[in-house]
Amino acid sequence: MDTDKTPSAFDQVSNWFSRSVTVKLFMILLLALLLLIPASMITGLIHERQSLQTESVQEVSSNWAMDQEIVGPVITIPVMRTQANGAGGWIEYVQLLPENLTIKGNVTPEQLHRGIYETIVYRTKLDVAATFDTTFVRSVIGENDRIDWSKAVISIGIPDMRGIEQEILLQMNGKAYTVNPGIPDYAIVKSGVSAVIPLASIMDGSSLDVQFSLALQGSSILSFLPVGKNTHVTLNSKWQDPAFTGAFLPDSRTVNSDGFSADWKVLQLNRNFPQVWTGSTYNDELTTTGFGVELINGADDYQKSMRSVKYALLTIALTFLTFFLTETINKKRIHPFQYILVGLALCLFYILLISLSEQLTFDTAYCISSLVIVAMITLYSRTFFALWKHSLLLMLVLIGLYGYLYVTLQATDYALLIGAAGLTVMLGLTMYLTRRVNWYGSLRNEE
Repeated sequence: MDTDKTPSAFDQVSNWFSRSVTVKLFMILLLALLLLIPASMITGLIHERQSLQTESVQEVSSNWAMDQEIVGPVITIPVMRTQANGAGGWIEYVQLLPENLTIKGNVTPEQLHRGIYETIVYRTKLDVAATFDTTFVRSVIGENDRIDWSKAVISIGIPDMRGIEQEILLQMNGKAYTVNPGIPDYAIVKSGVSAVIPLASIMDGSSLDVQFSLALQGSSILSFLPVGKNTHVTLNSKWQDPAFTGAFLPDSRTVNSDGFSADWKVLQLNRNFPQVWTGSTYNDELTTTGFGVELINGADDYQKSMRSVKYALLTIALTFLTFFLTETINKKRIHPFQYILVGLALCLFYILLISLSEQLTFDTAYCISSLVIVAMITLYSRTFFALWKHSLLLMLVLIGLYGYLYVTLQATDYALLIGAAGLTVMLGLTMYLTRRVNWYGSLRNEE
């Protein structure tokens, strides 16, 4: 009895699909695209962990003190307006800014932890000196208006009052004055401390000199408003990763392993408000001119992890390409399910990286994660590769790929250039290795 059977049409088509080089290639590309689904889920995981970190930072900051923006000192003086016929009028408030404002300070950073998350806070000691010219008050009022010097108020803007660590004692023309919490609703400063000062009794001619020290704590950002006709701010700190923010950058700065020092000089001509005005005329213009420094955490591990996930398709595609070339050149068939397992292992790398970087440094986490995945894929490939040299070749490709990705993540400014050069080399190498592949051939084993 003849046991030979002619394959059915379905079997022939199925056999062709399983052995065709072109069909196998398209199948691999489809698998690579499908593996972007878990990669996108990993992106969502990173966003979730970032949100938890942000909540932790905000919680710690709310218990310590929030970002601080120092305003002033500023003097507010009531003026009784009179009508042209001499009849009684109304009260307006003149806002007087200092002629010269000098602030010198030292910022001492501290690192607080809530669970696995770290928050950067600081303590600062600021020495402030300001000089006022009271003759400018007359430039914004009428000849018949009466200035009430005895009810002038000096204000210092401090957004988060919980950050004040010591009593604030004002020295004005040699006399000492204590301040009280709260700001009058007619002043341009919204939160801080103030004191009623009898200007008529303490002014030396038309000038007023003010000095005080401010011991303050805050979170991350310390900034200032350039209320002086000439504003000069100098800050020093041992923090190595400052970000200079706001409307003005430092005129000079030094950033090294010992910390940073920065020096700002802002002139009246650099801003869009004068030295004196009435009411709230220039309040909006004033609030947009802040400048200062932010103590950032230079090792933003979540940002680096997010950037690494963007290379997921490249990592999967090159690994699959290595398998496909080995399969094609050596006539060794690899099942699609094996491609899927390798692809999932590549996605597992990012989960390991995220979880380990929360406990270790990013560099250490990257090294451990990449070594685990390279070892896992290399050992697994040995089960279907005929020779050890093929598995070792795959290991070298993976090590080179993760090394290339690490360099790209570190070189932020040159990431595009490195990426373009790497893709060019990889494409050229692929074209060279596949130059003799018979795309109309089959993947059948030679017996």
